[in-house]
Amino acid sequence: MKEKIKYVIGISSLLITLFTLSIINCLKPQAEFSDTERRKLKQRPDWSVELLLSNNMGDTFEGYAMDQFPFREVFRRIKAYTLYNLFQEKDNNGIYIAGGYAAKLDYPLKEASITNALNKFQYIYDTYLAEHNGNIYTCIVPDKGYYLAEKYGYPHMDYERLYNTIRAGMTYADFIDIRNYLDIKSYYKTDTHWRQEMIKPVAEELLSNMGTAGGHLHQFQEITAETPFYGVYYGQSALPLEKENITYLTNEMIDSCIVYNYEKDSKGSIYDLSRLNSRDPYELFLSGSVPLLTIENPKAVKERELIIFRDSFGSSLTPLIAERYSKITLVDIRYISSSILGDYIDFNGQDVLFLYSTLLLNDSFSLK
Repeated sequence: MKEKIKYVIGISSLLITLFTLSIINCLKPQAEFSDTERRKLKQRPDWSVELLLSNNMGDTFEGYAMDQFPFREVFRRIKAYTLYNLFQEKDNNGIYIAGGYAAKLDYPLKEASITNALNKFQYIYDTYLAEHNGNIYTCIVPDKGYYLAEKYGYPHMDYERLYNTIRAGMTYADFIDIRNYLDIKSYYKTDTHWRQEMIKPVAEELLSNMGTAGGHLHQFQEITAETPFYGVYYGQSALPLEKENITYLTNEMIDSCIVYNYEKDSKGSIYDLSRLNSRDPYELFLSGSVPLLTIENPKAVKERELIIFRDSFGSSLTPLIAERYSKITLVDIRYISSSILGDYIDFNGQDVLFLYSTLLLNDSFSLK
């Protein structure tokens, strides 16, 4: 009899819990965005006969239910603690912690993605650069896994193969290798990106290889924002990582630069301080992910122009090389089609730099 009562109490408690959570889920407002994961959450599907009869109904509803589950962040944190501390898992949601740094498992090397990136770059070269009479360069930014994964026993892509494949596939460009000018301290602990105050040697190496004479870079003032910074891996890992701070470098020349945003048809500054209170404070640098920008430098010594095809790593690097160019155009072909660039840019003898991270190259199908 006692065993029967235990079963009844257990089953009843489970049913009550599930019923309560279901009611809460139905009544609570739907969240549209996860600040911690930096992504849009799936919304309640619009019911229809087509959906009901389709093979996708189960997956559609499951995705919605998981994204809108009550107390979702609490359960994500409990799951992460359990996997990491109780079951001794080496990663959570593909994020691992090594040497105090959070990094993303990014393996194996995806040959199809590398080929796709090379095809996109080849199209740009054939369409705009083959006869533009300018110098062309390419540079790959290693992700944190390059400095962490092998050292701590985590799987990683074949970085040497990636570098050699890009070098061989872009024979029209001079290859600049910056790996020896970086180490793990060059990156934020909780985020994908590199720290601007740590990449001045990278900027000098790029400028030296691109033939912009002038010795060392001008002096910068380091300004550390008071707003705490929790990078993208903080939310994705759901682990209790320590907050950081963002430091940006400025001087009189950087302050005088004028940034034009084609998408918003507006002018601004290199640093958008309002973004420090946004979902992603890294967007302080050149306002984040923007399809097309130009930077005009009225204090430039020479009339020299540069076009950078880039991902988000270029946002914090570009201010450091702006002093050597009177105009820099930044193009992010994740957000603007390569086929229409001629409508906005007059390709006529500018220096051109392809600056992409290993993370983007190994997942390049967002390039247009």
